[in-house]
Amino acid sequence: MKLSFLSPKGLLYGFRRKAAGQTIQPGDPGLPTHVAIIMDGNGRWARKRNFPRTAGHEAGLQTARVITQECARLGIKYLTLYAFSTENWKRPKQEVSFLMNLFYQSLQQVTSELHDEDVRIRFIGNTDQLPPKLTALLKQVEAQTAQNQRLTLNLAINYGGRSEIVGAVRKMVQKALEERLEPETITEEQFARFLLTTGQPDPDLLIRTSGEQRISNFMLWQTAYTELYFTSTLWPDFSPAEFRAALAAYKTRSRRFGGIKEG
Repeated sequence: MKLSFLSPKGLLYGFRRKAAGQTIQPGDPGLPTHVAIIMDGNGRWARKRNFPRTAGHEAGLQTARVITQECARLGIKYLTLYAFSTENWKRPKQEVSFLMNLFYQSLQQVTSELHDEDVRIRFIGNTDQLPPKLTALLKQVEAQTAQNQRLTLNLAINYGGRSEIVGAVRKMVQKALEERLEPETITEEQFARFLLTTGQPDPDLLIRTSGEQRISNFMLWQTAYTELYFTSTLWPDFSPAEFRAALAAYKTRSRRFGGIKEG
């Protein structure tokens, strides 16, 4: 239990949150269809333990595997994990190189396991800018798992929300030129077809770990009406119990999408 729960009030809050999470069961009709997660705090988790940042990324990878399994168990149909942003290239070259190798090695290790669990793996982002060996593996993984239906796992690698929107605009303009579309006929639904998540529902719930309260250029279009959940827990410490607590909190939200709830 985190130190922030050590006061009597904090202890009560912690127990309540844990108990709320325990009420979540597979197939619960109140669960979100699509959960997106900004996996933040790997570096701070490692620093608190006097470990290198790379150890935090390795620990965070294990959490990603556990939460993916929990989503599949609960019957959540879509999970999007923000793994590497377009801004993350600004990090030290050694760390970026480690992350690219970690992605490659982990995908080699877990793809067969997730495939057997009927999980479809998709990659969103500018993947052609990744190391060629990794890009080739991503295409192989997508092809191998393309027919799976239990859970769609979107891994956002070299992803940025603004970049995605600009890319969608470029594709739409090209189509407009080819088909001579009139500007006034373009709709939000048409535009969404050019996004990297085309064919998928928008996230119902966005979780960010580590205490930061911003969305950091993540799924800017898709999260227009997404419910936001922030926790101070660092990503490597984010357990299935806390994930269920986030789902329990989501169930208490009143989603009106700009309208008024009757009654």
